[in-house]
Amino acid sequence: MADSPASAPRFLAPAQVAELLSIDVDEVISLVMSGHLRGAKLGSPARWRVEETSIADYLAEQTEQARRMALWRQADEASFPEVWGPQGRGPQHP
Repeated sequence: MADSPASAPRFLAPAQVAELLSIDVDEVISLVMSGHLRGAKLGSPARWRVEETSIADYLAEQTEQARRMALWRQADEASFPEVWGPQGRGPQHP
């Protein structure tokens, strides 16, 4: 039995995606080409379309990367006293 239209993926034009993400259309196409967004050329003449659900996946991926970078920076900053010593003079040698 075929999927109903309600369960079929919804596709958006790159301009719509660009507006949602506040980026240029060229950046949307680049994200599709690099695999960060799922899309394909559809219709006649063929035009790029981006799968709507991939936008949420992309945003979740970007949020996770930002969280990891924040944790890395926090850990990096916390390690400075251990590296540079208590007064910032470098490691203390006996």
